[in-house]
Amino acid sequence: MSERQVLACIDDSRHAFAVCAAAAWAAERIGAPLELMHVLSRAPSPGVTDASGQIGLGSREHLREQLTELDERRAKIAQQHGRELLESARAQAERLAPGTTVSIALRHGELLESLMERESQTRLVVLGKRGESADEALEHLGSNLERVVRTLHTPILVTPPEFQPPSRLLLAFDGGRTTRKGVEMIAASPLLNGLVCHVVMIGAGTDDQRAQLEWALERLRQGQVEAQGAILAGDVDEVLADYADRQGVDLTIMGAYGHSRIRHLLVGSTTTAMLRHARTATLILR
Repeated sequence: MSERQVLACIDDSRHAFAVCAAAAWAAERIGAPLELMHVLSRAPSPGVTDASGQIGLGSREHLREQLTELDERRAKIAQQHGRELLESARAQAERLAPGTTVSIALRHGELLESLMERESQTRLVVLGKRGESADEALEHLGSNLERVVRTLHTPILVTPPEFQPPSRLLLAFDGGRTTRKGVEMIAASPLLNGLVCHVVMIGAGTDDQRAQLEWALERLRQGQVEAQGAILAGDVDEVLADYADRQGVDLTIMGAYGHSRIRHLLVGSTTTAMLRHARTATLILR
């Protein structure tokens, strides 16, 4: 069985450079091969309206032929552009992570379907988040984030338009199974070795919460992670964002579907909203 890979989704938006940089960083840190994938959507062909009362059958057939030829030319151009995009991304990844095996894949269809087909061979998925620029209205990767997060069981690293290798982590911890797995992963994974980890719980600071937080900090320290924690009250997304700003956090780690107030950050329409407004890279665990 082949080694599980880091899979990065490259589109034609301004996020492509950041996605490539984040994927190269992750692949190098964990010693995994990297695949760069670009998906060409199957856009429906434009139809021909019924104009039989205005033009003859021959004219209609000629118009259909022209539209078919136009579709074929567009498809060829899109494939050529996709290959050039991937080759450029591969060159960038090889510069950033020279010891990493980098492959490329040009796919046709839907992004989520392509990710699901490769999930069993994938260790980490890297995506660009929706931002504020004009190109984000063109149905790039940002429009697929919520469906991808809901469907995949693989960890997902979501990058902002600019990516720098992180040094300080924020783990939103609720004591549930998913975030406890996150603590174990941080303690054991080479991806996050040597980074400072801030463990933050949202609540009233009960004895149970303090015990859960102490477990998390002790487990991280056993894994040679420099860990510190806090229990804070308030609105979850606002408190976490403010804490991240004050502490200079550059990577936020979230459990996708926990069983606490933090769960609401990644359910329904809030998923895309949270990622769109996040100022740091976000690692989503399942």
